[in-house]
Amino acid sequence: MYKVRICPDTVGVIQIKNKGFLFFMRCFFFAAFIMNSSVCRRVIRLTDLRRIANGLSTMTADNRKYDRLRESMVKNQIEARGITDPKVLAAMRKVPRHLFVSDALMEQAYTDGPLPIGEYQTISQPYIVAHMTESLELGKDDRVLEIGTGSGYQAAILSQIVFRVYTIETIRTLHMQARRMFDALNYSNIVTRYGDGTLGWKAEAPFDAIIITAGAPAIPEPLIDQLAVGGRMVLPVGGRLSQEMVKLTKDQNGMIHESKLGGCRFVKLVGDYGWEK
Repeated sequence: MYKVRICPDTVGVIQIKNKGFLFFMRCFFFAAFIMNSSVCRRVIRLTDLRRIANGLSTMTADNRKYDRLRESMVKNQIEARGITDPKVLAAMRKVPRHLFVSDALMEQAYTDGPLPIGEYQTISQPYIVAHMTESLELGKDDRVLEIGTGSGYQAAILSQIVFRVYTIETIRTLHMQARRMFDALNYSNIVTRYGDGTLGWKAEAPFDAIIITAGAPAIPEPLIDQLAVGGRMVLPVGGRLSQEMVKLTKDQNGMIHESKLGGCRFVKLVGDYGWEK
């Protein structure tokens, strides 16, 4: 459904199905003429309508291009490496990754690697996002805490699977950019916060799952305390330059069980229970 303003107090709405954009604009011009009143005497030039039509056509073509790139990403980078959770695959197919990078990097958004997002931070490789998400074993009623909002892409993926996502970012500019993107995409089940993520979010604890998207020197103790019984936590642990992906599970007795998921490389986790700035 497209809305085009004819004058300050009149808006025409035409729904496009499988007709050409030029046909749509001709119909709209006729509708604009019919709806015109004594208050609204400005006439839209046909050349202006054609310009709008060309813009809509370009937008549609771009969407189709990114849809194809996203499908190729899922098939060749994610499914091919063994990710099988249908909820994760559906989320990776749905969320527009190219909107979480700068305009200059949109064409590279679906390539097999991380990309810079400013402030010396990155958006993770698509496979890593899928791998960490699948490892959390998420359900639709889960409440998830993310440490390190970054671009917002990981939180967006989580939001398609769980009931609510709580995400904390220590860099204000990234926090604000991600919040604006969540609002623009109507991801209303994502709650954001600016602050030290290594302290967790005690007021909203316990969490069914916790994901840390930056490399920690050790597992932050407050986050273990905020993990619910039966909860899962996935995070990279190790040095500044390389880490091991670790999964923690809290059993019914409150005991923590640890398993290793493979090597990885993340930017450092900064905070009271992370690295110093």
